[in-house]
Amino acid sequence: MTKQGPRWLDEGEMRAWRNYVVGASMLADRLHRELQDGHEVSLADYEVLVRLSERTGLRMRMSQLADEVASSKSRVSHQVARMEKEGLLRRRECPEDGRGVFAELTEKGMEVLAGSAPTHVEGVRTHMIDLLSRDEQELVAKVFDRVISHLRGLSG
Repeated sequence: MTKQGPRWLDEGEMRAWRNYVVGASMLADRLHRELQDGHEVSLADYEVLVRLSERTGLRMRMSQLADEVASSKSRVSHQVARMEKEGLLRRRECPEDGRGVFAELTEKGMEVLAGSAPTHVEGVRTHMIDLLSRDEQELVAKVFDRVISHLRGLSG
C-alpha cells in the first residue's frame, strides 16, 4: 500500500483559506483596538462579560465559559483571576458541586459591558455585517456552524 501525499490546496482553496486567516485576524485586531482605545477593555474580556451577561444569575461554570469563548480552561482561569482583581467579576463555589466554580458578573462588570457594547456593535457592523448581504451573512453563519460542530466533535 502506497502512502498518499498531502491534498494540496488549489488556487481557489488557497485564496479562501488565506483570506479567512488574514481577514479574521485583522477584524479581531481592529475590534480589540476599538474596545481598548474607547473603554480600556480587551476583546477577550468583552467576550467573557457578554457570555456572563446572557446567563440567568449573570454566572456560569468556568468550564462552560471556556467552551463558549473557545479557550482552554487554564487560560480562562487566568483571565477570570485578572478580571476578578479588576472588579469585573467574581468567582463563586458551586453549591451543588464542591469542585465546581462559577464566574459571576459584578455591577462594575455590567457597567463596563454597557459602556463598551455600543462601540463593539458599531465595529462589528462597520467592519463586517454591513459589508455582507443577508444571504452572505446566512452563508457565513452556516459555514462556521459546520466548522464549529466539526471541531467540537473532534475534541469530544
